[in-house]
Amino acid sequence: MNLISWLIIGCLAGWIGSMVTRDNDEMGFWANLIVGIIGALIGGFIFNLIGGYGITGFNLWSLFVSVIGSIVLLWIIKYIKRI
Repeated sequence: MNLISWLIIGCLAGWIGSMVTRDNDEMGFWANLIVGIIGALIGGFIFNLIGGYGITGFNLWSLFVSVIGSIVLLWIIKYIKRI
């Protein structure tokens, strides 16, 4: 995937992940972008561990993997903030 595709998937995944975890009010564009891109890496790692496919390109599967990774990342951040 090229850089623009990563940015689009990252923004969407970060935004959807923040909506699911109800953190959207606290996050802006840049936070969603960073969470989405890091979430894509985490999601790809998780799906590869369980025997699935990670990020496969600019498609719905990659968005799904990135959203799952973003949600996991946001849950980890919430847990760390609580400690």
